[in-house]
Amino acid sequence: MPIAFEGLRTVIYPSPNLHASKQWWTTMLGIDPYFDQPFYVGFNVGGFELGLLPDADPSEGALTYWGVRDVADAVAEAMAQGAVVHTAAQDVGDGIVTATVRTPEGAILGLISNPHFALP
Repeated sequence: MPIAFEGLRTVIYPSPNLHASKQWWTTMLGIDPYFDQPFYVGFNVGGFELGLLPDADPSEGALTYWGVRDVADAVAEAMAQGAVVHTAAQDVGDGIVTATVRTPEGAILGLISNPHFALP
């Protein structure tokens, strides 16, 4: 059964120097982050999430997350189609669940279920 993508939700930029990245994006966007912790900084940009993650691997580039109803089901379907788990499904807080898989060609596909997301 195909995965029912609900639309783009989030892009996460690896940010080994979180303080410098936060300053740059704050200036670039002209807004302060709505979420600012040592493990993650999040900006609301037009109703979508732009995140900074200090422990993400910069060599893997930005991670883009597609909204799905159920992350575990979407991961299972992706695996049935030849993907492999990159990061297992996990609740990252406040009921938000994420996972990433590598497609058969090696690209990283992010999946997210966020009960707080509403289109602008």
